[in-house]
Amino acid sequence: MSLIKKSNYTKEFKFKVAISALRNDKTIPQLVEEFSVASSLISKWKKQLLDNGSITFEASNKPKLIDNTEKKLYEQLGRQTMELDYLKQFVGRYQ
Repeated sequence: MSLIKKSNYTKEFKFKVAISALRNDKTIPQLVEEFSVASSLISKWKKQLLDNGSITFEASNKPKLIDNTEKKLYEQLGRQTMELDYLKQFVGRYQ
């Protein structure tokens, strides 16, 4: 019994294949041969792009609000970095 290796495709690759399928320049069998992907995947990615493509144009450029916990962690990281740099000065003098 042989094992079938499941491929993980990047989102960029999926997008490229789906766009190629939407253009209708090539048939699905031609795209299968070009990209070495099953026709069912091409159809699935094309449908996902058509169904979810509008998400791309949503207002996602709004700045992310940093919650209080994340802000405290950044402050702690800054303090520890400064302390480490300060202590490195003394280690360098005594070696």
